[in-house]
Amino acid sequence: MRSLPTLDLEDLAARANRIRREVVEIACANGAGHIAPSLSCIDILAVLYYRCLHFNNDPSWPERDRLVFSKGHGAYGLYAILADLGWIPREDWTSFYRGSPLSGCIERDVTRGIEAGTGSLGHGLPIAAGMAFGARIAGYDWRTVCILGDGEMQEGSCWEAIQFAVKHRLGNLLTIVDANRLQAMDFLDRVLTPADRDDDLRRKLEGFGMEVADIDGHDQAALARVIGDWRDNPPPPDRPIALIAHTIKGYGVKAMENVPHFHFRLPTAADLAQGVRYE
Repeated sequence: MRSLPTLDLEDLAARANRIRREVVEIACANGAGHIAPSLSCIDILAVLYYRCLHFNNDPSWPERDRLVFSKGHGAYGLYAILADLGWIPREDWTSFYRGSPLSGCIERDVTRGIEAGTGSLGHGLPIAAGMAFGARIAGYDWRTVCILGDGEMQEGSCWEAIQFAVKHRLGNLLTIVDANRLQAMDFLDRVLTPADRDDDLRRKLEGFGMEVADIDGHDQAALARVIGDWRDNPPPPDRPIALIAHTIKGYGVKAMENVPHFHFRLPTAADLAQGVRYE
């Protein structure tokens, strides 16, 4: 049973905007560059932590749901939320990149709510599949969610994990792809994704046997409905589910949105003056 307060949709939107503001302000003040990949998944994280997943005030609670954040370089929103929950000391978040023990790519510390270290891309989903499998064979009710990037899905280890999850019918595993169409410094369709096939990722996931749904990754109501249903009323058949959450890299700072060179570039005062979504 969830024992943290559950925010209604109005309060959830306000909280997500506050998290966006914090991410931009703290990262800019401290010189932490991975703002854009952090902003694209804040709505997803807010829905998971403030509405859907089962947590309490103890981040090590044995019955907690597990969230593996695989795109570890884009964890600023996660840090902000964990600080808001009191799991990470506030001063560690505000001093991030300025002597804080928090790293640029997240490192495992369950006492602070971080289930896995995922600085090297492609590791999170195999870890999450192992957690889900362990829970299944041990008879635990808690569930596992993995958030990873669409560029990260080029890693072969992700597809090995998907084969494992499908083979063992891990319906207690939810894979959420932060599909912002960008990887590092370029668009996916200029790297390995076919330029003429918008449904490429969906077709691959379905081909491997996943149940797949597309969703607007900034629509908090839709995210809450779909994830909440999966958490508490899992549909048959008992197969792992993948949500392709269509997002905008840099979402919240208009000058950064969908602009590849902002992957690790700080916005200037002039960039910020072009407008933000979180006021």
